Amino acid sequence: MKEDLTESIPSYSNDELVKLLEQYKTYLFEEYLPFIDNYIYDRENGGYFWNSTYRGKQLSTNKRTWYDARGTWIYSYLYKHIEPNPLYLQRAKQTLGLLFKTKEKDARFWPWSYDILGKDLQEREGDIYGNLFVAEALVGYAEASGDDNAWAKAKEIMLHAFQLYQSEDYRYLLEYSPSADYTAAEEILGHYMIFLHLATSLLSIKSDENISQIADSCLDALIHQHYDSEINLMPELASKSKNGLDEQLTQFVYIGHAIETLWMIMEEAKRRDDQQLFDLAATRFKHHVEVANDRIFGGFFHGIDHVKENRFLLDKVLWAQEEVLVGCLILIEEHKDEWAWQYFNKTLRYLQEHFINQNLPYRPWKINGNRQMNNQEEGKRIENYHHPRHLIFAIQTLERILNRNTLNLNSYEK
Repeated sequence: MKEDLTESIPSYSNDELVKLLEQYKTYLFEEYLPFIDNYIYDRENGGYFWNSTYRGKQLSTNKRTWYDARGTWIYSYLYKHIEPNPLYLQRAKQTLGLLFKTKEKDARFWPWSYDILGKDLQEREGDIYGNLFVAEALVGYAEASGDDNAWAKAKEIMLHAFQLYQSEDYRYLLEYSPSADYTAAEEILGHYMIFLHLATSLLSIKSDENISQIADSCLDALIHQHYDSEINLMPELASKSKNGLDEQLTQFVYIGHAIETLWMIMEEAKRRDDQQLFDLAATRFKHHVEVANDRIFGGFFHGIDHVKENRFLLDKVLWAQEEVLVGCLILIEEHKDEWAWQYFNKTLRYLQEHFINQNLPYRPWKINGNRQMNNQEEGKRIENYHHPRHLIFAIQTLERILNRNTLNLNSYEK
């Protein structure tokens, strides 16, 4: 998707972009990756010791499908798009091996958790997200390694998961529900979000009619079913029954998901070369960012339990802040958008001031905190997906912008 940008004069200079790019490379290569290498990655068995403090102290050696699968995607993507370090691909392959060791043949889901060697701890049943993250890991590995079987397996997992999700009796344990009386959700924005992003990734490698149909279904659900024109926001929940949802549930907007979803729709629009879809998603993205903005203490809220009653979740989570940054980067690259540039800088400064543990080795980023982000915690989980994805996305985007500005395709590549 290209447009005439000759008359658009951004307020930022190439020197600013170069400085920003170098800062991001420091965050990724000198801080995040060494921290993971020294404290979190299990070199012997594969997988991630996610249950660790910000100082890298392991609180448990148990592992989770979510985190192992998403970490696998990160290493695969790093190898393919950032730096062809054989270690990245080796770790992706090693952790995929662990993941496939954990699942019983007839189980409908990958296990929720398992021990250091991959034995199911049977804490609870896994969920559809675990399966989809394994599929995402396979897509990343397929692209990095050229393994067509990995792509085919990812497709198989996705098709089975989508069929399950569309069944009338499917229910999801909604642990972030605004109501204690509603925990078995039927239609969830977050599901369509992951299905769409997975479809975009699969279709970016090769075309496929079945996957294209799923992408179309997801877009329809996200643009229409999960959009309320009265409040101009994307509610998290919908119903499969004619009775619909209680009014309280229709007012629940998990706005961090909505923001993440909207940049993913922009990415799918780019893949389709659909300017109208891109512009619609961009407009809604900006509005959701404005609504989520905490104008008193900075940063962004990630949930609104009831829009009309103005009941926001007041804690702050890292992933929601970083999804704002990713969407802004897309708009900066595509439109040289001044609004996006201003919000990007404001958000990054906020994270630098409130989320980075400046006095700890490798300066790990906090994953959450109270509204003011002034609580002191040792941490108990290390973020190995949203955070590195944001860092990688920023490096790629800034390099492309600089390359375009300088007309030299190799000037700023690492």
